[in-house]
Amino acid sequence: MRIFCASIATETNTFSPLRADLSDFKESFYAAPGEHPETPTLCSAVFPVCRRRAQEEGWDLVEGTATWAEPGGIVNSKTWDGLREEVLAQLRSALPVDAVVLGLHGAMVAQNCRDCEGALLEAVRKIVGPNVVIGATLDPHSHLSQKRTKNADVLVAFKEFPHTDFVECAEDCVDLVVRAVEKKITPELHVADCNMIEVLPTSREPMRGFVDKIQSLEGKDGILSISVIHGFMAGDVPDMGTKVLIVADRNTDKAPKLAAELGRELFSFRGTTRPEFLSPAEAVVRAKSALTGPIVIADVWDNPGGGVPGDSTILLRTLVEQKAFDAAVGTIWDPMAVKTCISAGEGATLKLRFGSKMSDTAGPPIDAEVKVLKIVLDATQDFGTSIVPLGDSVAIDYMGITVILNSNRSQSFDPSLFVNLGVDPKSKKILVIKSTNHFYDGFEPVASDILYASVDGPYPNDPKTTNYKYARSDIWPRSDLFD
Repeated sequence: MRIFCASIATETNTFSPLRADLSDFKESFYAAPGEHPETPTLCSAVFPVCRRRAQEEGWDLVEGTATWAEPGGIVNSKTWDGLREEVLAQLRSALPVDAVVLGLHGAMVAQNCRDCEGALLEAVRKIVGPNVVIGATLDPHSHLSQKRTKNADVLVAFKEFPHTDFVECAEDCVDLVVRAVEKKITPELHVADCNMIEVLPTSREPMRGFVDKIQSLEGKDGILSISVIHGFMAGDVPDMGTKVLIVADRNTDKAPKLAAELGRELFSFRGTTRPEFLSPAEAVVRAKSALTGPIVIADVWDNPGGGVPGDSTILLRTLVEQKAFDAAVGTIWDPMAVKTCISAGEGATLKLRFGSKMSDTAGPPIDAEVKVLKIVLDATQDFGTSIVPLGDSVAIDYMGITVILNSNRSQSFDPSLFVNLGVDPKSKKILVIKSTNHFYDGFEPVASDILYASVDGPYPNDPKTTNYKYARSDIWPRSDLFD
């Protein structure tokens, strides 16, 4: 058995003021063939999984490029064309192969392509022909097009949000691909459109129970895998929306009916899945009144994981206005301010302007005298077994509040974000972080409470009022038909 493996991944917020090029991929993660680390990454976990299976079972693995860019704006054409052709050329050189396994995200949009993953899968199919098995992993915040389901044999998405199961997802995908090559199964894809777009965190009900349910159905009656494609509401593409995806053995007739049933159940959850979203002022008032800390306030929409800059100062200003000084904020993206603080050195006091560089929705920049508390070059934070780069980073004191500034955009995943910059998160009454829900598993064990603050910005968080050009209008909540 001979399998080719590669990964090109990012999540594109088509409304973001940012743009993405090759430097963004290389800054976040780029591994040439054979250079992927043993540590799995979110979208390239298929590499270490394939390596282990190949070693155990004696089949031949050919590795292509693996690369990931932190979620951002639209990818420029030259970068997308170059990365796509790089991987396709590697595949041609690897022929003949029995299977192709790809680590994808599923929400990449380029200037010249609104369905990058669909175009990649279509090109792979043209190269390998109809009899080679093609499998791919997806992030659930993706767009499931017909071009993808037509050209892939196996598609498996992470079940959890936060995405703590990306390694398990890769294992499931690789296992199904191998079984298909060995003729033990003949996988078919079945999709049910839920006709909605919603935020679907699995750390709370009703999604917690729904994920447990679909896991209990797998491996029975020819149902090989069940995924929920949540959709990505910041991606203005025709296939934006929530869908149920089932991989079933061809011998079963239960998959279409089950997909439809699960789709109807998901649709019934609309409007009930989000946590309580508070205004910045409400969130800080509630955090201040808590008897014990730390209270985590998640700035859910100024989240670099959703493709926005992550440089909003609105919640920081709210802390100051309410005199909530026993707090730490992590992070505000500002490479220029980081460089200035590094030049000043640890212990230095200086006048600094920081934050709000990229848009007029992030609040005014902060102009203040600050003290440089800690400098860490090539700082990182943990996300499960993955290491996430923050770039050169500094911790500063601003009116008694500790603020972490970073040079590589990244959402907040784990308390190591603070620890690695010399801040004990348990010593603070309030921790302000920038993430929608990926932070949950990391911060929940240290938090007395978790609050979600809804701060409007370049992440379009209300599909009913978002000015889409390409996305469907006949889905909830965009259509009054479902009210």
